[in-house]
Amino acid sequence: MSWLKRERRGIKSRGERKPEVPEGLWTKCEGCGEALFQTVLEENLWTCPKCDHHFRVPARTYLGFLADPDSFEERFADLEAADPLEFRDAKMRYPERLRQAQKETGMKDAALSGVATIGGKPVSLTIMDFFFMGGSMGSVVGEKVARSIEAAIAERRALVIVSATGGARMQEGILSLMQMAKTSALLARLQDTRLPFLSILTDPSTAGVLASFASLGDVIVAEPKALVGFAGARVIRQTIGEDLPPGFQRAEFVLEKGFVDLIVHRKRMRDEASRLLEFFWRSTRGFAAPGLPSPHPTYTDLPAVDGDNRPTR
Repeated sequence: MSWLKRERRGIKSRGERKPEVPEGLWTKCEGCGEALFQTVLEENLWTCPKCDHHFRVPARTYLGFLADPDSFEERFADLEAADPLEFRDAKMRYPERLRQAQKETGMKDAALSGVATIGGKPVSLTIMDFFFMGGSMGSVVGEKVARSIEAAIAERRALVIVSATGGARMQEGILSLMQMAKTSALLARLQDTRLPFLSILTDPSTAGVLASFASLGDVIVAEPKALVGFAGARVIRQTIGEDLPPGFQRAEFVLEKGFVDLIVHRKRMRDEASRLLEFFWRSTRGFAAPGLPSPHPTYTDLPAVDGDNRPTR
């Protein structure tokens, strides 16, 4: 028999059985290569205790890190994407792709929206989920962000959006790109009502989302080493024909260039968000409309941060 046709036999062991490691017990850190117990990662909010690498986490997990316990009320959960373009990629039709992502994540689309409190302050909250088709923004994600902005305006809440996305969703074409204009226009209305918008950038925050609402926050906060940029580094390198500087498009790099305001470790994100919201809460008299009292019963008439006790106008 030709050696080309010979069946390959497995390597024989001496009868010693290797210990079985339960699936999911260990996770390898992408930053330093350290093998970490999953329980250790959970205790550290899915950050590496060795190198501080921040793992990507689902939206509902991040919700537990950010919002006050038992304060979240989900909204707009019934929204589902249609397929007006009848799009088909190399492997499957768009509706099949959606069903697959829904089965894997338990989400209907790539964003979780609702109202909650952070540090006791009322917020309208949207958290994107990178595990649902790369956190891509289609019509549903854009509509959830838009409705979150409208809820913030109607109920006098701060707006908080956590981005984790590869950009606009190609399967929805121009309908996806139009979400950039829709959300940006509504944020202009939010600004006119003097309500704060806190934008939190996690890894990755890129492309159409970064080019629209994610970069329009009153305060833009990023997690350490998060990828923050519009086009990919390879595309930029090929376009300009030059090597890019070390750390290009990472949070530390864009902080140095003034694109983000703060880099905050995930363990401190709730405390830092609470501190920022406290500043806006006091400076707007409990998110009150100009010349009107605060609609929130939890507001107490504390001195404003500038020491001025007059109503904000």
